Amino acid sequence: MRKLVPIAAGLACVALLSGCGKRGFDRARPDEFAVARQAPLVIPPDFALVPPAPGAARPQDTAANAQTLDALFGGAAPRSVSESATVNAAGGDTAEAGVRSSVGDPDTNVIDKGSTTRDIVAAPEGDGQDARAAAQ
Repeated sequence: MRKLVPIAAGLACVALLSGCGKRGFDRARPDEFAVARQAPLVIPPDFALVPPAPGAARPQDTAANAQTLDALFGGAAPRSVSESATVNAAGGDTAEAGVRSSVGDPDTNVIDKGSTTRDIVAAPEGDGQDARAAAQ
């Protein structure tokens, strides 16, 4: 009887540890990379491609800021008739060149309208039901 308890405990430990092995319980899974096929090479549909001229500048070697402006604003586009009429009616044909650069010039005369105008412009939209006059 003394030998039976240690032998039974040893066999129980061996049986429990054998459950940790992955012998017959590991399923074969498909390889994700073996399933996908590579796309075949395709000839481009535009057969009128012209080889580059020797010594000519590459079209993709433009300045980074020019590429950014083209991506943001779509490059130079002609104005529509209505847009040209609106600009001409606003005096666009008689405006001085570079007026946008001279607006921020320190010599430009500006009128300080104070914080009241700033508060009016920054006021939230609404129907005015909750408007109150502030005493100062």
